[in-house]
Amino acid sequence: MTNLLVVDDASRWELPNGVATLITASEYLTPQSSKTERAVRVFNLCDSYAYQSLGYYVSLLAEARGQHAIPSVATLRDFRSLEIARSFGAEIEEIIEASLKKESASGFTLSIYFGQTVDQALGKLGTQIYRLFPAPLILAEFQNQGAWRLNSVIPISFDQVPAEHRDRVSEFAACYFNKRHSSKVPKQRYLYDMAILVNPDEPHPPSNERALRCFKEAAHEIGFYVETITSADAARLCEFDALFIRETTAVDHPTYQLSRLAHAEGLVVIDDPWSILRSANKVYLAEILSKAKLPSPTTTIFTTRDLVREHCHDLTFPLVLKLPDAAFSMGVKKVANEEQFHSGLKEMLKESELIIGQEYTPSEYDWRIGVLDHQPLFACKYHMAEGHWQIYNWGAKESRKREGKSEAIHVEFVPPAVIDLALRASALIGDGFYGVDIKEVGNRLLVIEVNDNPSVDAGVEDAALGMELYRRIARSFRRRIQLARS
Repeated sequence: MTNLLVVDDASRWELPNGVATLITASEYLTPQSSKTERAVRVFNLCDSYAYQSLGYYVSLLAEARGQHAIPSVATLRDFRSLEIARSFGAEIEEIIEASLKKESASGFTLSIYFGQTVDQALGKLGTQIYRLFPAPLILAEFQNQGAWRLNSVIPISFDQVPAEHRDRVSEFAACYFNKRHSSKVPKQRYLYDMAILVNPDEPHPPSNERALRCFKEAAHEIGFYVETITSADAARLCEFDALFIRETTAVDHPTYQLSRLAHAEGLVVIDDPWSILRSANKVYLAEILSKAKLPSPTTTIFTTRDLVREHCHDLTFPLVLKLPDAAFSMGVKKVANEEQFHSGLKEMLKESELIIGQEYTPSEYDWRIGVLDHQPLFACKYHMAEGHWQIYNWGAKESRKREGKSEAIHVEFVPPAVIDLALRASALIGDGFYGVDIKEVGNRLLVIEVNDNPSVDAGVEDAALGMELYRRIARSFRRRIQLARS
């Protein structure tokens, strides 16, 4: 992928030959430049990003040309909102506090150049800010009001960089653009580079070790160099063409930040940030399923007002209460009467302002249909844990009773109505990789949820397709990269 550095005055920049192509904004905005290949990352370093300025149009036209603008137009909008800056800052408040705890002043300003900071002690904080606001040159302002908080993030021009920092900016830029060639592993025989994000400390990861080895093997066959990374490797994302997230995702979590950054950097990423946003919250899922008139359990949204509900005549028990971001059967409670409803709701409202309530729909098993690129990929029956109403029973003392049995089935042997419903439900989220959970209750099919980041464990989801499952995922990555660059 070609790196294009768009600036107002090319004479102010000195970069080693070959690391990036310098071009002025005026040149980039000409009709002739619109014929530039699409496999381009456009680093917009114009002096102004104001609405309808040259800098604004560089990012806007880059996106129109199918190129990857950094910062994107969406990031430019984020810069203008103090609320967004403070909201994003809340996601990394522990890192902010740890990084600035020795500062005695009431305010602090941090300059971040191509994701790096001049003071190495603040490097981790700079990386986190860059994840949230991907832009070449940014200034983050913090205030201490009993605790350190991110107050604002603004893009700056090269003229606003202190004179003593300018050599470092060029150094950081050269380092950034050279990262694609920094790996010690020879990769000449591979077409593309893929990073698989994992968390070695995660107790229940979406893929076991054997599955990860299968992913690597299949990706190698399809033409990928593959490397596993962790969230600590965020600064290395630009070395890769694709990111495959195999760590459990959540919005208020580094996985979402990394997905957002990878997308901004021009990588093909599964799971993409909008899939994480849409799938992670059951309130959103309930709303879109209802709007699309897809069958699902009767759902009610509860708030603190329902704590004073004296009588529950309009509720049918048992009732299932769910935290909006519940996963792996955690954050889910079955309540059998009014007393359990009030106590369970009170406890769960400590974690979320909204709680999902769904009718109890017992079944022997749940269908899990894996969907990729709007096509069914795999099918499994997840049976309930022994003596329990869910697939997982984390309270079981014996490990063999904590998880129900699974049964992989070839897609062509699954009832067509189940496949059709899974495809319709997943299409509401996007075109990524999803796991759609469906119950058969009597003659009803009910969508329970659409999961991004579905489990793929060797010996479970791959039991029907074997290595072909992993190859199909690798082929999808290759198609997506080729489509983006065609």
